[in-house]
Amino acid sequence: MRALVTLIVLLGIGAVIGDRVAVVMAQNEIGRKIAADYSLPQQPRVTIGGIPFLTQAADGKYHDIGIRVGDWSEQNLTVHDLDVQLTDVSAPLADLVHNRTSNLVAATATATAVVPYDAVKGFAPSGVESISNSPDGLRVTGTFSVEGLSVPGTVVVTVAPTADGIEVTPVSVQAAAGGPAIPLALLRQTLAFTVPLQRLPLGARLTAIQPGPDGLHVTAAAQNVHFSDLQ
Repeated sequence: MRALVTLIVLLGIGAVIGDRVAVVMAQNEIGRKIAADYSLPQQPRVTIGGIPFLTQAADGKYHDIGIRVGDWSEQNLTVHDLDVQLTDVSAPLADLVHNRTSNLVAATATATAVVPYDAVKGFAPSGVESISNSPDGLRVTGTFSVEGLSVPGTVVVTVAPTADGIEVTPVSVQAAAGGPAIPLALLRQTLAFTVPLQRLPLGARLTAIQPGPDGLHVTAAAQNVHFSDLQ
């Protein structure tokens, strides 16, 4: 009986080890695919949720897969802390075993990232000196051209996702102490601009933007994501 118990324990340990080895192999292959498709400087960290992995692999179905990319650049714009969460993923076991991810499909992909304010400022009109978050909203300070005059002031702006990227729109303005008043209508023409972040990896399009202390926290989503469609 003791020998049987020992054998069962050893088989259980072997199954656990085999399960963990298999999940690491699959995670590495998915990370390799994404790094190659997006020319990333380093392979992202992939985490396949759920235990045991082999049961999911046998079915070719995974509830969630997390992908931590870190920094990611496109169109002369670099974002930080890029994370992607895939849900209801279909991936045939034979494909993963043979290092193929072209048939991997996710029902949804949700990406989050931080666009630092220095990066946002790079797309702002000349005269903008700083962009920061405040209790009143997102504040843009600088010296602005008003009817041929350079007038210092602070402008509160809103940000919204559009088909072209992050749209920045002035909503209120405060002149510098002792300076002339600045008509908001004029600044709406000269200070409105767009940050050309239209999507994040896996075809995820922007759905929400929230100013934070370190930058704009953006969320993007995609449906029915096919890895075979990745550029």
